[in-house]
Amino acid sequence: MEPELRTQIEELERSLPPLPPEQSQQLEEAARQLALSGIAERVLKAGGQAPDFTLPNAVGRPTNLEHALARGPVLVTFYRGIWCPYCSLQLRAYQKILPEIMRLGGSLIAISPQSPDKSQATLLKNFLMYEVLSDQGNQVARQFGLVYQVPEALRPIYTSLGTDLPAYNGDDSWELPIPGTFLIGRDRRILLSYADSDPRNRLEPSAIVEALEVVAEHGGKS
Repeated sequence: MEPELRTQIEELERSLPPLPPEQSQQLEEAARQLALSGIAERVLKAGGQAPDFTLPNAVGRPTNLEHALARGPVLVTFYRGIWCPYCSLQLRAYQKILPEIMRLGGSLIAISPQSPDKSQATLLKNFLMYEVLSDQGNQVARQFGLVYQVPEALRPIYTSLGTDLPAYNGDDSWELPIPGTFLIGRDRRILLSYADSDPRNRLEPSAIVEALEVVAEHGGKS
């Protein structure tokens, strides 16, 4: 199957207006340093145990992982925020396969450090029909090993581009999760783990469906 999401991201890249050379160089150097930090290697891996969590959804209602797992495997995807165009493409691509996820006995949860009102805006903007949760302070993302801090030198660039993280996230930490997606079995064992410090790299929807098909073949057992 063609990497449909990758193709969409590449098309988006070509359509974005170029940044001033100095800003572009600063962002590229920060991305290189983040990759060199080894953060993606420290993320929870397949075979490990996912932490249980309870987070508010887009209307503030608590949503618990263990409760969701009682019905079947759960796909948990961490995204940066409504301001991230790559995240929007991913969230919409996963919405497209939601019927397949449900047919195979699974469910889908998206998590960001944004406040619940920004989560609701994400849900409405992207026409999502799955839970979008707020992990303010990145407490859950931290347990998955995903959290990093935006360097101080980049913060004025983010703000100039309309991404005022303190306003989106409700704190002054300037912390974000690298994008990560995990398929979690009913016993909280991680069946599939994907994370990349490059926000342009996301888990393809086809890989999710394939993993869920394997789980379904084993009678829904992980």
